[in-house]
Amino acid sequence: MSSRYVAVIRGVVAAALAVTAGAVFVPGSASAATLPGDKANYVVAMGHLADNFRGNWVRLGTYEFKTTGTVTARMWLWSQTSPVSRVGTGTTPDSSCSTTSGSSTSRVRTCEILTAGGFTSTAPETRTGTFTTSTQTVGGVPTQVVSISWQVSGAWTDEWYVRKDAGGLLSRLDFKYNTKALYGYGYGSNAALTTRRAMSSVVAFPGTLQLDQYGWSKDNVAYSDGVFQHTSFRTCDVTTHCITYVQPSSSRACQNDGGCPEYGGGTGPNVTSIQYYISKMSSYDRRDSLWHWCTCLAMEQGRFCYTGNSHVKPMLQIIDDTGAFRGWVGVEASFYPRDTSEYRDRDMISVFRLSDFR
Repeated sequence: MSSRYVAVIRGVVAAALAVTAGAVFVPGSASAATLPGDKANYVVAMGHLADNFRGNWVRLGTYEFKTTGTVTARMWLWSQTSPVSRVGTGTTPDSSCSTTSGSSTSRVRTCEILTAGGFTSTAPETRTGTFTTSTQTVGGVPTQVVSISWQVSGAWTDEWYVRKDAGGLLSRLDFKYNTKALYGYGYGSNAALTTRRAMSSVVAFPGTLQLDQYGWSKDNVAYSDGVFQHTSFRTCDVTTHCITYVQPSSSRACQNDGGCPEYGGGTGPNVTSIQYYISKMSSYDRRDSLWHWCTCLAMEQGRFCYTGNSHVKPMLQIIDDTGAFRGWVGVEASFYPRDTSEYRDRDMISVFRLSDFR
């Protein structure tokens, strides 16, 4: 055998050994893993909310599943142990969808829309894990379950029931178990996580957006539901990336014993309107933010725009396989504007969904 031929053989063997040594064998790589609901990209909201506890937290972000059996989460985190202040979004609705009239309680006030601190930037928390899917019988119906094991210090696993909508264009994650969280919602499709819909599409959405929410305030967790009146919002001519609405009256908020002793419900002025704003947070992902507060609260302060404990609710759009808007998953991260521990009972924290598929 010639020395040249031997050299060639040795080179081939060495190359093969180098490839083998550098290979990463991922569980499930021999055969493609089954994606939950056959969908790759999910928006997810979850939280730890417990009665008589003041270390609660909420997370909002995305799960990206791969057929290699791996999953990546990118999340925002808000916690009572590290309360953050509200921040401006840089968006103020123009005069087509608001007013500068100080006496008006029936139109939206021209105020810069606020959101939870940190939500104007990309998600700071990234973690990876592996997942498996299985079938369990739930209420006599075979139901897919996705189980996730996160590669972090300390055990952290998720389990979700997976359900598809009638057209198979959207999958829903129903909370089953989480090592750290107590509540959660998720929705997924094969639309890219960079796909989002304009505010005009949100207002024009023909379906009914149902609210499901677990919220914490004054040391108690409560569930609430109802219909979200998205068609009542109005689009703005100039600031087209935001929509606004004034709810004319509320029987459950803005009362004289809830922070509006001079102007709220039950007083002479009897102002019970609520200011609502939704603004796009970015053009390259699913982020939107909802901000709302009782008109009478600003009046109590002698201000046109309220600067106190307003509701800030980061949200991510639910988009189906066709790229259509189907609602939001979101969290509330409204911390009382003082960061000392004695004020934590005044925080307002929640995990919710607004969707036509529930």
